[in-house]
Amino acid sequence: MPDTLPVALCAVCGSGDPDDRYPVEDQFVCPRCAGRISRCDRCREPSLALIDTADEQQYCAKCVGGLRSCISCGKPTSPAVRTDTDDPVCLRCATVLFDVCLQCGRYTANGRYVAGGYRACTRCVHRLTACPHCDTLTRPGHACDCLTGQDHVWHYTYKPDPRFHGEGPLFLGLELEIIVPGYRYGECVTLATEHLGGLGYLKQDSSIRPTGFELVTHPMSYRYAIDRFPWPLLEALEDLDCDTDSSVGLHVHASRDGFDSPAHIYRWMKLLYRNESAVSTLARRRSRYAPFDRTARARAKDTAKGPQHALGLERYQAINPYPRKTLELRVFASSLDTQRVQAALAFTAASIHYTRGLRIADVRAGGWEWGRFAAWVADHPDYQPLWAEMEDLECAC
Repeated sequence: MPDTLPVALCAVCGSGDPDDRYPVEDQFVCPRCAGRISRCDRCREPSLALIDTADEQQYCAKCVGGLRSCISCGKPTSPAVRTDTDDPVCLRCATVLFDVCLQCGRYTANGRYVAGGYRACTRCVHRLTACPHCDTLTRPGHACDCLTGQDHVWHYTYKPDPRFHGEGPLFLGLELEIIVPGYRYGECVTLATEHLGGLGYLKQDSSIRPTGFELVTHPMSYRYAIDRFPWPLLEALEDLDCDTDSSVGLHVHASRDGFDSPAHIYRWMKLLYRNESAVSTLARRRSRYAPFDRTARARAKDTAKGPQHALGLERYQAINPYPRKTLELRVFASSLDTQRVQAALAFTAASIHYTRGLRIADVRAGGWEWGRFAAWVADHPDYQPLWAEMEDLECAC
């Protein structure tokens, strides 16, 4: 018998029917499957293996060949948009996760603050001069914020180079929103600035009504914060008629480097999300600026890997995953009570420490339960401010 050529199987359904075959990318498909194959968004040709691009298009292998991987999300993107390290970056990541250098216009992940709310990439900082009073970079012919601002309150975009205090790898940054009476504003600013020294600074915040400022610290280890933060400042501000209410919050930034791995970050997020009621009681508020968002909870495994996976989520949620080097815990009500502020720092550090060693067997034995975490806190005297607050609020069980 003469040799017969093998029947070309359909690349989609595997059919061996010898009817007409349609060539698609060096393979063949049957007539039934041909009409169901997706087409490339660029060349409009059918493709069996479309590739998702950074701008939410689907390209065939031929069309994606001229693209490059985004330095942030890793998806194919045009090489036209670059960072200051000459790496391609997609526009979605660039506009959300990077800053624009005021000198060269490139996107930068490690830009320096420039007076007036600008940023400069590492390539261009040499073109700028430092303010002789505070060392902030300034544009030629422009005054520094410290000379043009109100007293010693910086522009809301102010973000100086961090100064780390204490021993890492876990560092915490405190953001405390404070309502300040207008008739004592200057006095309160002077008092806070003198007490903080080089540990922190004050920023404008238009959301604080009628007037106020945000007290921001440089990164501190938990122990350094408890021992070295100027805690008498809080009572002194209260004596000057400063106040806090449900409209203002207390935020704690925790360094991503303080976690062992993305899996550790996920365990930490899971502990908080599974105990929303207890965490809200401890935080003394529920706020539309810090909700326990269901969509964010569902994507926790992804956002634990890095801020590039947070695109599409709200920033204003219980755990803000957008900062490049930190995770921002936004749940706490602001306060001028020392124990409450210390408890917020203690809870952040303790919950990270607790979930660091949490394993599958521990979870199966009730490791996610609030009572188990509370018992752990009770056995660790270093977190006494947290334990005291839990007992006061009757959420220690």
